Amino acid sequence: MASIIEERPGGPGRGAYPAEKPTPRESSESLRARIPGWGADLDPADRPSFPREQPGIETGAHWTTPEDQPETYPRERSIEHAFLTPVFGTAQPPKGVSGVIRRYSYARHSEAKFAHWALLILADRVDSIESQFTSILQLRPDNPITETGILSEVRRHGLSSRYGRNRTDVKHLWLDPILIGGPYILAGWAVLRVVRGKRRRR
Repeated sequence: MASIIEERPGGPGRGAYPAEKPTPRESSESLRARIPGWGADLDPADRPSFPREQPGIETGAHWTTPEDQPETYPRERSIEHAFLTPVFGTAQPPKGVSGVIRRYSYARHSEAKFAHWALLILADRVDSIESQFTSILQLRPDNPITETGILSEVRRHGLSSRYGRNRTDVKHLWLDPILIGGPYILAGWAVLRVVRGKRRRR
């Protein structure tokens, strides 16, 4: 890296990424000689897609603009976009509190803002909790033994695969049991409160 910094126009000590453009500007030949692979797609002959860019090529498309997919329910749309894309996913429509958070994120915050993505991550977490509570209320709760990977932790060397290997997920390992087991504990506590309340009324 030091050699690259010293070879940059303007002399050594300017850093690898100066704020201003170098003067004079390096030529394509100089950049290609200094940086392996630089400008690999400058020559149209090196681009596999180049024949498609020529005028008069028949693509087989029967439309100029694709027909819009029917919007059966209001879809989230970034405030940067004037309209929805012609095709969009409908497998997981927004629902519940998580859907409210997602709609708010798209309606109020640009995709360039941290708040937009932080709210979407929060919506994912809320959606996970909502789904677990829904499965419990429908008397079809998730099986925490087979569906959370606890058995794999024992059978597939869970601990030895984490420690001593510089894995970053070890830092939030303590939080996983809370996120996974928390809804079950809260649901059990709620059921216990209801049962005790009925007994006291009797």
